[in-house]
Amino acid sequence: MKRKVAVAMSGGVDSSVAAVVLKEEGYEVIGLTMKLWEYEDLGGNVENESSCCSLESIDNARYVCSQIGIPHYTLDFTDIFERYVINNFVEEYLNGRTPNPCVLCNIKIKWEALLKKALEIGADYFSTGHYARIEFDKRSNRYLLKKGKDAKKDQSYVLWGLSQSALSRTILPIGEMTKPEVREYAGSRNLKTSKVRESQEICFIPDDDYHRFLNEWTKDSEINVGEGEIVAKDGSVLGLHKGYPFYTIGQRKKLGIAVGKPVYVTDIEPNTNRIFVGDEEDLYDIGLTADNINIIAFKKLDKPINVTTKIRYNDSGASSAVYPIDDNTVKIIFDSPKKSITPGQSAVFYKGDKVIGGGVIKKRIT
Repeated sequence: MKRKVAVAMSGGVDSSVAAVVLKEEGYEVIGLTMKLWEYEDLGGNVENESSCCSLESIDNARYVCSQIGIPHYTLDFTDIFERYVINNFVEEYLNGRTPNPCVLCNIKIKWEALLKKALEIGADYFSTGHYARIEFDKRSNRYLLKKGKDAKKDQSYVLWGLSQSALSRTILPIGEMTKPEVREYAGSRNLKTSKVRESQEICFIPDDDYHRFLNEWTKDSEINVGEGEIVAKDGSVLGLHKGYPFYTIGQRKKLGIAVGKPVYVTDIEPNTNRIFVGDEEDLYDIGLTADNINIIAFKKLDKPINVTTKIRYNDSGASSAVYPIDDNTVKIIFDSPKKSITPGQSAVFYKGDKVIGGGVIKKRIT
């Protein structure tokens, strides 16, 4: 009997190819597309055709499903998406942190809410178009998450929060493919999405204007996101900023001050609405603490381990050691000082191409 797999289809080429590959491998495939936000609530360029989860993307997913002869369903997850992803995004920025909403979306929306729905409608497996690989290791009796074949497109970084249960139900068909191979595959089957441009912005900020979004989303609250002081490391006030949530650690451009040399955001104080700036050398720290830890490669991290740690999506990674503090918190010390460690971002640690685990950066260790 054919096994049924539900594919999360975003309307892009990657998830489209994932669906076709699975069908050609003999699976019974169904396409699921999520509506994640109310377009009129977000403002900005809501008709951005490349934006993930836009109306255009939903139509593309439906069309591809029709092309390849599989059923397609659109599911309304706007309430849960706002509760878990948008509200967290806003709260993190208001706390002076820089979140990665894609990580939380994968954990809470795709691999919890959508996976649950897929199982409820009779699917045996769940699939996406992520560039990553999953393997079962008999020796440890655990499912392992590994980097995708295409190093430039690898998305294992945003999947560090997946549970063993979720991994056991997941198939990632394009993990062994490169992006050019995916494009070629889609073109050879005349898929409508074969030339769809990739979305670069956060899906619920389709115009990529964080300033506008945060102002509009908090306009009815008592949160102060107005002007505040830009302070040098000697305590002198260099000028005014437009609101602390609109800045991130390491930022150099659009500070609105001229001091005769490049300066960078080194710290953010939400309670005083102040931003601190300094020289590039002031951005380097020896380590960090991270919480909300999820360990994938083994059951528990009970002793220090040498790893390569990435502190942002496009980071190449750096040699480091992870020290367990408790079941939810670790300390990571780098072999050499690391630049622009940013609270709110994910710290994901690897052994070779294998994801050991990850967590959310809590604070820097100087």
